[in-house]
Amino acid sequence: MQLLYTLNSPYARKVRIVALEKHVDLTLTEVVLSAPDCPVSLHNPLGKVPVLVLDDGEALYDSRVIVEYLDHRTPVAHLLPQDHLAKIKVRRWEALADGICDAAVAAMLEQRKPPALQSATLIEKQFVKVSAGLSQLDRDLTKKKWCVNETFSLADIALGTALGYIDLRFKQAQFEGKHWQERFPNLAKHYGVLIKRPSFKQTMPQA
Repeated sequence: MQLLYTLNSPYARKVRIVALEKHVDLTLTEVVLSAPDCPVSLHNPLGKVPVLVLDDGEALYDSRVIVEYLDHRTPVAHLLPQDHLAKIKVRRWEALADGICDAAVAAMLEQRKPPALQSATLIEKQFVKVSAGLSQLDRDLTKKKWCVNETFSLADIALGTALGYIDLRFKQAQFEGKHWQERFPNLAKHYGVLIKRPSFKQTMPQA
């Protein structure tokens, strides 16, 4: 199986971490989405990463589909609970973590435009979403070792990749006058635990 990814995509990182935690071997192919010969559009009509190309040539996307596929490849350490209610709780964490990433990516792309073309209103709107999402997750994590049922799961992976992206792109950003680690201490503590795992160390985003 071949994974098409970009190095700092939080969604692709989520997939890479799941593969490492599940001991599933993937052929990693780093791509540049803006390159004329980028192969992503051949497999995903939306032109987005990650894309998992199976051995028979069929392609899976997006990250939420891919991680569920990988989790069922082997019975080792299921990251999605077998119990339906617990699975829904994990998926809820993943949905909010991915939504935070969506807003953060949108803000980052807007900030990359020439100053005269940037929309301060759009950037502020996306930051409000990021801050609200982080606030909710920080409250949900109070006094918990892991996000759901005190067991490491996809919820923790999704949260960790979202925090990794925030730390990469908005390390100096202010959330109510504080850096994210100060404003959201429960998340900061949890992130400190997650980045000690080999799967997180091996996929650390690069500035």
